[in-house]
Amino acid sequence: MIAQETAPTTSEEQGLPLPTPGMSGDDLFRLGMMYSTGQGGCPMDRVSAHMIFNLAAMKGSIEARVYRREMSQEMDREEISEAQKAARRWIDAGVVTLAA
Repeated sequence: MIAQETAPTTSEEQGLPLPTPGMSGDDLFRLGMMYSTGQGGCPMDRVSAHMIFNLAAMKGSIEARVYRREMSQEMDREEISEAQKAARRWIDAGVVTLAA
């Protein structure tokens, strides 16, 4: 699970597609879809998908808000908390920058 990492890593370190600073909300939404379905070299991982949908929503993706809400209904409280904390780590590390 990428969301459980203590700090974000690069895709080269894990061999997984991961968020990058230049990604738009739509780019992040597509990445979240890859994790939610287990496609494009990504494992199927609800926590990581929720985290990425959260980042995408913060960058303006309406679709990500819808998918994040739907995914939340399939997750327990601890998984959602883990996804939210992971999103914060990506933001704090500067890997994902939010518009002012």
